[in-house]
Amino acid sequence: QVQVVESGGGLVQPGGSLRLSCAASGSVLSLNVVVWYRQAPGSQRELVAALTSGGATNYADSVKGRFTISRDNAKNTVYLQMNSLKPEDTAVYYCNAEVVTTTKVTFRSWGQGTQVTVSS
Repeated sequence: QVQVVESGGGLVQPGGSLRLSCAASGSVLSLNVVVWYRQAPGSQRELVAALTSGGATNYADSVKGRFTISRDNAKNTVYLQMNSLKPEDTAVYYCNAEVVTTTKVTFRSWGQGTQVTVSS
């Protein structure tokens, strides 16, 4: 059984910071590509940041220079450091991870989402 769980969301003032975590647990050998998405009310889900197993990154233009995606392979966890937050960053943030299990099966899994609210 494999679970992908996001955490770290919350309420923060404009200009503040949050760090989101995407942790895979269970029979996990490693993570390949991990992508953070977000979805604001009434909007489509959009890509925020992506990170390959080799360390290549990709960011949405709206978050470049403010958000940083990184990983801790030993913990099978990917982080999204969000700085200089703006009200328009308010959304539910989802992690989509390509999981490699201990039996060498590879599949993609979504987390349940974590709410980020940027408001004064």
